[in-house]
Amino acid sequence: MKHQLPPLPYEYSALEPFIDTKTMELHYSKHHATYVEKLNTALETFPALHDKPIEELLQNFNNLPESLKISVINHGGGHYNHSFFWNIMCPPSIGGGTEPIGRLATLIESQFDGFKTFQEEFNKKAVGVFGSGWVWLVVGIGGDLQLTTTQNQDSPLMQGLIPLIGLDLWEHAYYLKYQNRRQEYVSAWWNVVHWKAVEVHFEKIKEAR
Repeated sequence: MKHQLPPLPYEYSALEPFIDTKTMELHYSKHHATYVEKLNTALETFPALHDKPIEELLQNFNNLPESLKISVINHGGGHYNHSFFWNIMCPPSIGGGTEPIGRLATLIESQFDGFKTFQEEFNKKAVGVFGSGWVWLVVGIGGDLQLTTTQNQDSPLMQGLIPLIGLDLWEHAYYLKYQNRRQEYVSAWWNVVHWKAVEVHFEKIKEAR
């Protein structure tokens, strides 16, 4: 089965004014769609791999045929990263921009000396990414929380890490509204983080370990 562009869980305008309508439309319908299309094209000569979930392809990319690796990293990573990204955001009117609660909040508090300090460290890493890439909060191999960055469309899954939140730092994610003001985009993005969805994801990770 070919990989599919997943439905966007809200309207293009839902994250206004923090992420503008036109950026959302282009980001989803053009950029993400292109990653899916090119991933499927690359897999055409490897039909047995079409049935593999994108997570499995990325986690085991070292075992892929050499001629396929770069396409899975770039286009498969782009597909996975964006599918993840859409689902950890929601409009402020239904919960976007709150703070985490429960076990995740406790872990952030203990590992980063508070939520505000965590945000500051996340923002610093985001602004410091050179060129295109992502910044992530992940669950490490030992179960601890880590802040990390990836270049281009590399996925944390390739390093054995499990994403909890991730922010797209490619210019196509923010340039129409924020132009070269990446710091402003990063700060605004916290208003649409869907912490409830992140918490549910975190609990599933803990249950699976």
